[in-house]
Amino acid sequence: MPRDALVFVGTYTRGGSEGIYPYCLDLATGALERLAGAGKVENPSFLAVAPNGRFLYAVSETESFAGGQSGAVSAFSLDPATGGLSLLNQQPSEGRGPCFVSVDGTGSCALVANYSGGSVAQLPIRSDGSLGPATGKVQHQGSSVDPKRQQGPYAHSIYPDPTNRFAFAVDLGLDQILCYRLDPKDGRLPPHDVPWTPVAPGAGPRHFAFHPNGRFGYAITEMGNTVVVFAYDAARGTLSEVQTVSTLPPDFTGTSYCAEVQLTPDGRFLYGSNRYHDSIAVFAVDGGTGRLSLVEIVPCEGKNPRHFGIDPTGSFLLAAGMESDSIAVFRIDRESGRLSTTGHRIELPSPVCVRFLLR
Repeated sequence: MPRDALVFVGTYTRGGSEGIYPYCLDLATGALERLAGAGKVENPSFLAVAPNGRFLYAVSETESFAGGQSGAVSAFSLDPATGGLSLLNQQPSEGRGPCFVSVDGTGSCALVANYSGGSVAQLPIRSDGSLGPATGKVQHQGSSVDPKRQQGPYAHSIYPDPTNRFAFAVDLGLDQILCYRLDPKDGRLPPHDVPWTPVAPGAGPRHFAFHPNGRFGYAITEMGNTVVVFAYDAARGTLSEVQTVSTLPPDFTGTSYCAEVQLTPDGRFLYGSNRYHDSIAVFAVDGGTGRLSLVEIVPCEGKNPRHFGIDPTGSFLLAAGMESDSIAVFRIDRESGRLSTTGHRIELPSPVCVRFLLR
């Protein structure tokens, strides 16, 4: 079993932050050690590590870049020995306010969601890890029922499916999960035959996670404070709703917004974060149906858990408190999925994304 993992934390560059911070996570104790250097880039609010572990990609969540009305995507070379990051290049994200980036399973392209621009884009990854200009952009159209937050499209995330044949874009403003054909060589993101799957009006879907077995998908809704379970037909590229569960206690009457959703590597447990309730909801996953049953809801030991990360061994969950300027480390019980505090906590300005690389 690996002894440690690199941890990369994306931040909002305010209050003294310089960008992306590398740490080392001790996989025996959960202790975090700050490593030298930082990936200096503006507002790297979401990160993705390439499948080969040699490159890291970050959005710059801004409204303008290089004189245009677009944010940016940055490519870094990554030194697995030290966690050091070296900027390779930047490209326009082809939309304002990019808030999410992922890399396809072959490491051939990056997929970007532009939140305030309401669009998604595909950028080729060159052999040296640098990014080429976008080869495909899709501008979402429409609105949904909330007059304040859904008056137009707000693309919040985009993911390659486990087969690497489709890309699923989650749009908070449309209450839809849109599906595109994914071809890294073609790069155009044409709509699939079933172009979108609805979620409940006003739910505001935000992030998504595929089960490791490839048969199920899970959407967390920012405004509805729910996780929606889907059966996934990988051959057809279609999602079918199975269940919707709340992430909040039944007696909670305050304001809260969900953020991140992830599963343990073995697929037995699912976790979702509640901002302003400031908690992590833990669910057991039925491996046959994908359905969820609540295990517990635990305080995240911070404020506004915009993101969290589960290390690749399934041992620890790191909860990023954006408004408490902190990351708290929890141990995951492999049999029950329950979280227990480790006492390990670090402070850094406005952490908003946590990514791992085993060494």
